[in-house]
Amino acid sequence: MTTPFILVVDDEPDIRQLVSEILEDEGYRVETADSAESAREIHRKRRPDLVLLDIWMPGMDGISLLKEWRDSNALLGPVIMMSGHGTIETAVEATKLGAYDFIEKPLSLAKMLLTIGNALRSSQLEQENKGLKRQVLATNDWVGSSQVMQTLREQAKRIAQHYNRVLLYGEPGVGKQSFARYIHEQSARRDRPFIKANLASIGQQDSCKLLFGSQEAGKSQYGLLDEANGGTLFLAEITELSLTCQQRLLGALQENRFLRVGSTNDWVELNLNLIVSSSYDLADDVQAGMLNNELYYLLNTLPLVIPPLREHAEDVPELLNYYVNLLTAQDGLPYRHFTLSAQNFLRNHRWPGNIRELRNLVQRLLILGTEVEITQDEVEEALGAPVPVYSQELSGTPETLFDLPLRQAREQFEHDYLVYQLKQADGNVSKLAEQVRMERTHLYRKMRALGVDPKKYSR
Repeated sequence: MTTPFILVVDDEPDIRQLVSEILEDEGYRVETADSAESAREIHRKRRPDLVLLDIWMPGMDGISLLKEWRDSNALLGPVIMMSGHGTIETAVEATKLGAYDFIEKPLSLAKMLLTIGNALRSSQLEQENKGLKRQVLATNDWVGSSQVMQTLREQAKRIAQHYNRVLLYGEPGVGKQSFARYIHEQSARRDRPFIKANLASIGQQDSCKLLFGSQEAGKSQYGLLDEANGGTLFLAEITELSLTCQQRLLGALQENRFLRVGSTNDWVELNLNLIVSSSYDLADDVQAGMLNNELYYLLNTLPLVIPPLREHAEDVPELLNYYVNLLTAQDGLPYRHFTLSAQNFLRNHRWPGNIRELRNLVQRLLILGTEVEITQDEVEEALGAPVPVYSQELSGTPETLFDLPLRQAREQFEHDYLVYQLKQADGNVSKLAEQVRMERTHLYRKMRALGVDPKKYSR
């Protein structure tokens, strides 16, 4: 499943056959090309893990092809140059253009295999280092010894071993991306790329090209599916894809192949794990016609719900210590520790922003504090005093609001306003979002903060 794919480019048929047979005997998947044009076509259809590229060929030479790939940002794996007329100047030029190494003909098969092995290991280490850097910056939301978190980790491990389509649910800030990475690390594809994209931050017009890549005027641009091929692709907020792009993704998952935007017949093999996430129940979007029904059921085979922090509050002290240690080591912030009373106070905090809120709080306290100890008073001041909101609509005349502080009056009005609009929408949040002209993720966050449960108003 994760066997490296090598493209051999050489105009001499004997060399192509010999190298291909040897590499296949070593367990690699191999394709060959006899010219730059043929290599370009194979490279466009499927991203190789490594390219063996001859320099001297009829038509376009290997150096020119390497430069073309570099200039179009198509070099996603190492390139090893081959030549029977090598010079130091040629090797230096190839290295400057991005080649990993240079080997001379007649080929020493032992040296060739050693160079290929080193190049693939180097490429893998580079990907792992990038992943580790991203992971350090990401929230490690699997931290926690509670039964809730232990059960969640066990579920994630089982899913990683048996499923390649996963749907994650969870409120904003619970760490869906980090759990997606955790699933990837528990899977058989752990040594392959982990690619992520938040579709909510990308316009629908651009999302299809970003996902599938494009092919225009004979030139191909790789997309996320190319980059993640062989590994894992994580797409946050899947409903932000247009319906056309959703249909295209459905076809790709069903057929295990896809076309780049603008292409009509250059099919690209698809072989990856797909993890998608949402901050709310997608069944509501299916009913409203905003999410492809077949795509939903394909992804919803085994959904995994990541609980909000308030449902495993016993992990708060462990998370506080974890982020103190992480931020002092990562950002060089001064070390401080939470007093027992501060920890107990934070265990009872509602955490509407979940673990993201906790991390930001720790960072703020480390930056602004002057004492080693972080006290409960300091924590309360950093969080701000909570403003109570009635769980039911205000009775009596609207003038009742005038007796409240401004902030509470405003939040009470928003509470009553959303309850009224929910009743008009029969509890359908998609309809509510249209009525109040708010983006659904922000709307869900607002309702949680105000204590509004849309399920109470559905018919």
